[in-house]
Amino acid sequence: MTADSGSAGEGSVRAGRRTVQIHRPRKVLFPAADSGAGRGTDRGPDLTKADLVEHYRSVARYMLPELKGRPLMLERYPDGLGGPRFMQKNIPGNYPDWARQAEMPKKGGTVTHPVCDDVATLVFLADQATITFHRWLSQADRPDFPDRLVFDLDPAEDDFEPVRAAALLLRELLDELSLPATAMTTGSKGLHVTVRLDRRTAFDDVRAFAMDVARVLAARDPDRLTTEQRTDARAGRLYLDVQRNAYAQTAVAPFSVRPKEGAPVATPISWDQLRDPAVTARRWTVTNVLEQARTRPWSDIPARGRSLGPARRRLDALR
Repeated sequence: MTADSGSAGEGSVRAGRRTVQIHRPRKVLFPAADSGAGRGTDRGPDLTKADLVEHYRSVARYMLPELKGRPLMLERYPDGLGGPRFMQKNIPGNYPDWARQAEMPKKGGTVTHPVCDDVATLVFLADQATITFHRWLSQADRPDFPDRLVFDLDPAEDDFEPVRAAALLLRELLDELSLPATAMTTGSKGLHVTVRLDRRTAFDDVRAFAMDVARVLAARDPDRLTTEQRTDARAGRLYLDVQRNAYAQTAVAPFSVRPKEGAPVATPISWDQLRDPAVTARRWTVTNVLEQARTRPWSDIPARGRSLGPARRRLDALR
């Protein structure tokens, strides 16, 4: 980051063909945890806005294909994790004219969302203290027809082993339906299993299909899996959440930082990696995720989305 001639507290970075100003780059967003607990042990490093910007700039080539064309919701912490959180759908007031935006219908009006198609926009939004990017499951040009179907595997406790087992069972079922799927740690507690779609099926039908898949899976292991939305009805079982599959709902975007100690990152993984006991929901952080990104763990998944018609027929035969 180069110093800005106007202020010692500002800087700028080169982002693609643009230079983007970074305000207060030394602002601490993730205070270091005091692991010494009074025993004199050194603290780890604070993570600053400059560190956040550098993370997003470094993973841009891997992250941008997962954001391109999609309305976004921004999870912002202008004063760091100790300050207030803002979940922002409307574009910031100082949004640059070179950055794409999309006016999306909502009940009673519209909302103008940011759309991140290039590294300069990604860096600009990081400068706005956007810790986490939440993306629509459809693109702005065809908002009622998703190209992603997401299963959110949400454990009852902060225990990744039930998540690992459920994800592998889900993959087996999706293989039976001839639906290639990807896995991503959320950087929180769970895992997202995602199927790429061909944008020909509307949200209501996609969500109904996802719910039926979840019910079939829960029936195969009813002692450990459930589709019960009420927490008190789950009895400690892992929840198979498909509620994100709806218009204007969002899911955390790959390579997004999560607002938690140590700055964990939502990270694409391979199915072989998922079997590794060392892999958990917070396995990767801003300090080591780039190495994982370079392995391109989703490279064996077809880029072209699948139709749900044949999969629906196979699923109905299993029910």
